Amino acid sequence: MTRTDMHHQAEDSGPGGYAAARLRLLNEKARSGPPRRSALAGLTDAWLAGLFAAGAPGARGVSLVAVGGYGRAELSPRSDLDLLLLHDGNHPETVSKLADRLWYPVWDLGLDLDHSVRTPAEARRTAGEDLKVQLGLLDARHIAGDLGLTTALRTTVLADWRNQAPKRLPALRELCEERAARQGELQYLLEPDLKEARGGLRDATALRAVAASWLADAPREGLAEARGRLLAVRDALHLATGRATDRLALQEQDQVAAELGLLDADVLLRQVYEAARVVAYAGDVTWREVGRVLRSRSVRPRLRAMLGGGKPAPERSPLAEGVVEQDGEVVLARAARPDRDPVLPLRAAAAAAQAGLPLNLHAVRRMAAGARALPSPWPAEARQQLLTLLGSGRPTVDVWEALEAEGLISLLLPDWDRVRCRPQRNAVHLWTVDRHLVETAVRASAFTRRVGRPDLLLIAALLHDIGKGRPGDHSVAGEVIARDVAARIGFDADDVTVIATLVRHHLLLVETATRRDLDDPATVRSVAEAVGSLGTLELLHALTEADALATGPAAWSSWRASLVAELVKRVAAVLAGQAPPDPEEAAPTAQHERLALGAVATGAPVLSLRAQTEPPAEPSDDPEPLGVELLIAVPDQAGVLPAVAGVLAMHRLTVRTAELRSLHLPDGVDGSVLLLDWRVAAEYGSLPQAARLRADLVRALDGSLDVSGRLAERDAAYPRRRGVVAPPPRVTVAPAASRHATVIEVRAQDAPGLLFRIGRALEDTAVRVRSAHVSTLGANAVDVFYVTQEQGVPLPGEEAVAVARKLEEALRV
Repeated sequence: MTRTDMHHQAEDSGPGGYAAARLRLLNEKARSGPPRRSALAGLTDAWLAGLFAAGAPGARGVSLVAVGGYGRAELSPRSDLDLLLLHDGNHPETVSKLADRLWYPVWDLGLDLDHSVRTPAEARRTAGEDLKVQLGLLDARHIAGDLGLTTALRTTVLADWRNQAPKRLPALRELCEERAARQGELQYLLEPDLKEARGGLRDATALRAVAASWLADAPREGLAEARGRLLAVRDALHLATGRATDRLALQEQDQVAAELGLLDADVLLRQVYEAARVVAYAGDVTWREVGRVLRSRSVRPRLRAMLGGGKPAPERSPLAEGVVEQDGEVVLARAARPDRDPVLPLRAAAAAAQAGLPLNLHAVRRMAAGARALPSPWPAEARQQLLTLLGSGRPTVDVWEALEAEGLISLLLPDWDRVRCRPQRNAVHLWTVDRHLVETAVRASAFTRRVGRPDLLLIAALLHDIGKGRPGDHSVAGEVIARDVAARIGFDADDVTVIATLVRHHLLLVETATRRDLDDPATVRSVAEAVGSLGTLELLHALTEADALATGPAAWSSWRASLVAELVKRVAAVLAGQAPPDPEEAAPTAQHERLALGAVATGAPVLSLRAQTEPPAEPSDDPEPLGVELLIAVPDQAGVLPAVAGVLAMHRLTVRTAELRSLHLPDGVDGSVLLLDWRVAAEYGSLPQAARLRADLVRALDGSLDVSGRLAERDAAYPRRRGVVAPPPRVTVAPAASRHATVIEVRAQDAPGLLFRIGRALEDTAVRVRSAHVSTLGANAVDVFYVTQEQGVPLPGEEAVAVARKLEEALRV
């Protein structure tokens, strides 16, 4: 039979042809989820059985077997077919022809196929050598042919799996851990792989394999529903994209959400995260149990020999009232009464975190079953146990997740449900909102020795983003919630006010330090008025660092830390009664004066490049590169900002901070000089030579270097890939931010040459740039410019708004 004949047979087999029947099934809106997956598997079984019967009528000693996901009858719309042609080895030529009759029609329909042809002995040997093959065979299901051959293989493979479990399960765990390290955690990723990421479908399949070994079993509550949710999302993803993909890309999430009848992509991600969290937690508990069983099996024979037989009683070590350690886990004491001891969950959690031990699953479930809400305000012991839990560092995370998995966190903190598994659509953030809050508390626990009230720091860390998910500014909403929660936990009125202030202003220091002119007295005074006291400032400083470290690497660095520290020092001085220095009276440094005099003497730019390195925010083998300090003195003239920004963009230098101000020259020296104090870093490669930068800057200022044209040529030569459409730029005027200048804030997608475009647009509006403060978080740039009229005074209100509007229009082009 020719390949064409096989194709026609594939089309004609079954009523109306398999392809048409498959299409009709996938288009049935009324049938989805498990019924559709099962129906698709059944339809495919019938088609393949027809091909098998036509190719080997009455054949014995050969069978067609579905393995893997197809073996579980879980076919998503674009799933590949995992097939094994099993034979007894007696008729190799017949089997080879039969394989062609089966595989070619599958390929002709454009379906992905994972196939093999083996005898039972070969299948068993391959399974013994390849763990992935063995896992697939655990789900083997007969489709056609010799049923006895398939049944015998299933029995043998399952027996081998159970016999080899002590060796195979550690290998499976290692496989899961390697995959998690490679793919990340499904419950936190913005573009997760539903199958391969930790907590995904692969892990759910691994838990089925553990259960099949009879060595241990996964927690069943909610696991099937979580797995079903992930399968449903994958079905919708296949239908929305028409591709066999497991990656839930950003640009496809709205379409997938619509396919599932969900409100939007955020609701979709939240459901995915919740399902992944159930699978991941079940995996943690299961693998811990596997390790315990394997340890006990290796130790017990020796103990029995020493003790003369019998099973030794497990050792139990007291940890706290009603809480003991047993076999490497924290369990409840025999006399513990969760229904009569409402503080017990917090006491057990604090003891576990302090000891660095996991909470036993059954203990958590027993506490959840008997738990009742704490009175308001909480007893002092409950508050202390919560603080002990939050101050325990890294072990807090696993203990918190164990409590959350059984609903105890929601019982203790009802407001927690709104942030639970809530996605953060910002590439800077590594975590969902709830995990970020716990991570911030973990980071804050390292700073408890540097503040006077560590208890207030830990609670503020846990609550600082609690307003996310509510309308409006999350800091404002969070302040209201924090007041209520802090009072309910049992803090007095003064402490509640401090906690609320910390939550309301948790972004104040970092945003001010990176986006405002610290030399402007109005900047320092506004922060001092918001903070109110030295004690609150101390706490806010620690919270700012903990929050940034818990956000991700892009949110904190040594240069940001130095800016925040400088702001804190100046605010502390004001709170202590000192007046902030007037920037107009500040004397230049010796280096600044030397550069300025050189610029006056030559009538051209003079610059200095100096590499900067500082110790990293956290211990590391290498210091963190801050980039290069670029100092430029240039005779006062128009176009300085776009010229410098354009030259730096041409040399592929990223601007981290940018300050521009006029310098007071010594008596007797005529002229006016602008000083630019910038921090830059090379995008890649080495830094350009200072002489080359200066030469290009001279040409940019005199107009002989076409910066716009050079940047446009480079963009045309290296077009950027199409990706997610960024929101449009937004330009606003900050009201009453400075007495000396008008403050204009630009928020836009970061891109090479952005600062050059902004500078050129500002020049076109005929304003003078007093200083610029550049801040980049991930793909988002937030640049702030202090501008004045030619006379050096702030812009009138209407003129400031007009400048902002023109700048925004220029950036939209």
